[in-house]
Amino acid sequence: MTATIRSVMTDAGAHVVAGQSLMILEAMKMEHEVIAPRDCIITALLCAEGDSVSGGQILIEIQEEEDAE
Repeated sequence: MTATIRSVMTDAGAHVVAGQSLMILEAMKMEHEVIAPRDCIITALLCAEGDSVSGGQILIEIQEEEDAE
């Protein structure tokens, strides 16, 4: 299934906490929230607002907080 990135709420290099909203996708006229799975650092955003993405595509790369030290 394809989706469109509607909103990106973080930046590369940001420290985020578990449960924090990272982006909103729209698919089949429904919005789906992507949340941080754990406390981490956003190392790369691989998409931008307005991009069309497909199932299985990597959207964000993260690094564990402990690995960053």
